[in-house]
Amino acid sequence: MFLDELLGSAVTRRTFLGKQAAVGIAALASLLEADRAGAGQPLDVPGVLKKLHHEPRARRVIWLTMAGGPSHLETFDYKPKLAQMHGEPMPESLTKGQPIAQLQGQKLTCFAPQHPFKKWGQSGQEISTIFPHLGSVADELCIIRSMRTEAINHDPAHTFMNTGTLISGRPSMGSWIWYGLGSDSQDLPGFIVMVSTGKSGQQQPIASRQWHSGFLPSRYQGVQLRSKGDPVLYLSNPAGVTTSRQQDVIEAVKKLNAAELAVTGDPEVSTRISQYEMAFRMQMSVPELIDLRDETQATLDMYGCTPGDGSFASNCLLARRLAERGVRFIQLYHRDWDHHGNIKKDIQVVASEVDQACAALIRDLKQRSMLEDTLIVFAGEFGRTPMAQGNGRDHHMKGFSIWLAGGGIKPGITYGATDDLGYNAVENVVHVHDLHATMLHLLGVDHTRLTYKFQGRDFRLTDVAGEVVHAILA
Repeated sequence: MFLDELLGSAVTRRTFLGKQAAVGIAALASLLEADRAGAGQPLDVPGVLKKLHHEPRARRVIWLTMAGGPSHLETFDYKPKLAQMHGEPMPESLTKGQPIAQLQGQKLTCFAPQHPFKKWGQSGQEISTIFPHLGSVADELCIIRSMRTEAINHDPAHTFMNTGTLISGRPSMGSWIWYGLGSDSQDLPGFIVMVSTGKSGQQQPIASRQWHSGFLPSRYQGVQLRSKGDPVLYLSNPAGVTTSRQQDVIEAVKKLNAAELAVTGDPEVSTRISQYEMAFRMQMSVPELIDLRDETQATLDMYGCTPGDGSFASNCLLARRLAERGVRFIQLYHRDWDHHGNIKKDIQVVASEVDQACAALIRDLKQRSMLEDTLIVFAGEFGRTPMAQGNGRDHHMKGFSIWLAGGGIKPGITYGATDDLGYNAVENVVHVHDLHATMLHLLGVDHTRLTYKFQGRDFRLTDVAGEVVHAILA
């Protein structure tokens, strides 16, 4: 009551005009929400697109980021010619004048694939034997062997894969999707990130700006859930603070922020209001999310996880639960793929940490009839060189492999190719911009039309490039 009187007594001419504008904005928002309701769009956290540009194949994305740069030559792109040339000089015609991270000016010798490959499934896809579980679902995978990026070091390569630009501070792909499509969840953010770490020690730092909203309103920034302990800091109320008492505080802060919004019209104040409310709802929804007691032992065994162990496997199971609860974009990082040395042993270790869980995620979604509208992407920031770096491989951006599954992707196919030594993508080259354009297309979005005006220019995730790769669509 006192707060209402205080706010009421502070009305000035500017405040009055601002409040009238706020009323108009609220009315417009109400009309837009009604319009979205007619189009079958969720009302809880609506996106800016009143209707999709075309019929979507996917409703959500689970992006599995293998941080460090997995070697395509030990995973999804077998090169018998490279094996034959092991120890011989790398042809200068391929490498002369080309950007090389840490091998610049050194003697370049061919380094054979360190693990055998075999053909899996009815599709006969060639996948390394370090992935037996993924091999068992080969008929669900679309392997792209002709990826290309524009950065040769970890941080800028992550930035490019996440934002479509080398310039730090631009919106991440998850933020773009949440901004454009909104969320299907009232109680959880539309973009959630989880990070796990492998055991062999190749651990690069991952900056939180990789899931930042950039110049988009900050409400669209990705929210990181911690893999161990409380998933969100300060999730639990301190002693003596009840839910009803906290609700009173939230309402008081909301009124104060609303008064400031009426005066300033600052959209970040609106974000502050929505984020306080979201945080309050998360206190109810997150504990239920991470409580795996309703999961069967068969499900836990399928993923190969122990609840709360902070592993990639546990995060994959949580990703499925987040997808069920309407989260639009889920990104899982697993750090341990930077194999400059000892690649034969270390890549087998890290592959074993993700192999079973990736296959389980595909199977679990499929048995719940969710794979058909969930796009899964498995990708690092770049690949590794066909040239030796001791008994490892250096960073490589000219050709590498990823895989996709579900969400309108054609299953059981291999698309594109690198040359005989795995150096250059030479057939059906897929640039990162093309990958982003294809992802948005599957979500029902024309990548050229999801834009945001900033500093006088219309920006988009695919910058000024990107083509949908129609050949990999079901």
